[in-house]
Amino acid sequence: MTTGREKTLDTVDPTTPNVPRMYDYLLGGKDNYAADREAVEEVVRHAPDTPFLARENRAFLRRAVRFLAESGIRQFIDIGSGLPTQGNVHEIAHEIAPSAHVVYVDIEPVVLAHGRALLAGTPEVTVIQGDARRTGDILDDPELKRLIDFDQPVAVLMLAVLHFIGDGDDPPGIVARLRSAMAPGSYLAVSHVTADFDADSRVRDAGAVYKRATYQLTLRSRAQVTRLFDGFDLVEPGLTTLSMWRPDPGSSLPARADRQWWYAGVARKPS
Repeated sequence: MTTGREKTLDTVDPTTPNVPRMYDYLLGGKDNYAADREAVEEVVRHAPDTPFLARENRAFLRRAVRFLAESGIRQFIDIGSGLPTQGNVHEIAHEIAPSAHVVYVDIEPVVLAHGRALLAGTPEVTVIQGDARRTGDILDDPELKRLIDFDQPVAVLMLAVLHFIGDGDDPPGIVARLRSAMAPGSYLAVSHVTADFDADSRVRDAGAVYKRATYQLTLRSRAQVTRLFDGFDLVEPGLTTLSMWRPDPGSSLPARADRQWWYAGVARKPS
């Protein structure tokens, strides 16, 4: 990870599997290299449901943002946003609240390049470079301050990002520092991988592939993921798997939905 200064596209390494580009490939995108695709295929050999769960994570994002906008949230910060794909936060939020402000945050220069091209001419939405471990730099960014008023409720989204932050960097502390800046009535949304249902080690074996990628994967238990919500009140249905968090009316749950190796939850900072 960087120390906060922007990297340029010249620093992009196409030979090292890159987590945002790997995720892009899992979602059917085209902004990836052979090294990313090869790493994903190895992950899928160990855990064949990985592409499905990547799509379920995006579906959780859509449902969560819709819930937040319907709950009156008009400011969103998406940390670890990844490469732009169909159904971005601002697109979902603007269906309900066209004036909602959205700030995308990612450490990768490729995300900034694509995001800025996508968002040109959209003044209520921006993308900034930021390291999730350096919350102060994110909160002090002038572009973020232009759009986000921390005296009003804000939704912070940290989907598929905290499992790429090791225990030594204190993920609960990272969230706590963000929480301290958030007004009462704000929300936190998190999705995070787990090995709680990994009886045959397939998830651990898939996670080991990331040891040669840009960021390593840390699998956490339900108790560890729950701790990330300290100081917040989980909204119904609490901490669940991806597919079980407020499924769309009339939709059917996939098989073994309660044993997916991703947890998901949304929580509110109390008044």
